[in-house]
Amino acid sequence: MSEICSHISDNPAQRPDGYDGRAALTTLGLVLGNLPFAAMNAAVLSLVFGAVWAAAPVHWPANHWATWAGGFLAVEFAYYWFHRASHRIRWLWASHSVHHSAEQMTLLASLRLGWTNLFSAGWVFYVPLIFAGFPPFVLVALLALNLRYQFFLHTEAIGKLGPLEWVFNTPAHHRLHHASNDAYIDKNFGGVLILFDRLFGTLAHEQAGEPIHYGLAHRPATANPIRLAFREWAMMLGDARDARGWRAKAHALFAMPRMKEFP
Repeated sequence: MSEICSHISDNPAQRPDGYDGRAALTTLGLVLGNLPFAAMNAAVLSLVFGAVWAAAPVHWPANHWATWAGGFLAVEFAYYWFHRASHRIRWLWASHSVHHSAEQMTLLASLRLGWTNLFSAGWVFYVPLIFAGFPPFVLVALLALNLRYQFFLHTEAIGKLGPLEWVFNTPAHHRLHHASNDAYIDKNFGGVLILFDRLFGTLAHEQAGEPIHYGLAHRPATANPIRLAFREWAMMLGDARDARGWRAKAHALFAMPRMKEFP
């Protein structure tokens, strides 16, 4: 919260330090609006994860280093596929699109999170890890560390990091992930590591003559946090309502995100 407030300006024009006051206010609105949803998520998922853990055929000890090491790789793998699916499946994109609404790559962009993550059910990607025996506490702690690491990727102040670029997700990789250019869109899905992008063919690098543009492709910018939180849901559900037949309705909900302009 203090990070947001420290960059709010009375003038909505871009500040010399690269932060835009109006964008900061939008982020503040998204953070405040997310508080009750985050509390609900924690309450519901603690019950779901606890039930899955109780049914798991094996329980790995939380006090053993191998559980944490294996859990780190398992969480990274699950996060990669969750993140990739969030760009390829419209139901998940309706929540994740909020994060890509920032038109500046600053630390504040990392705080733009959707309010509907429980409903879009991206958490399902982590359920198999608990059933495989990883304690919910270990999974949640590792995921929290993964997301905390990504906070520092949202910046243009750090250039390429040499050999580290081969293994780790870096600011250079993540800047390209946030690009709305056709040449870059839907690339670099890793959390802490970039290895699964290399393995599954989703790694991309910035090209000479193709500067990165941030924000949502095919969507007009808006400073209204409520509109940002629910715009994609409104468009998706409207398409499903208008579609004829169950197959067409399912396509409207679960196919690739629609790229038609939405006012």
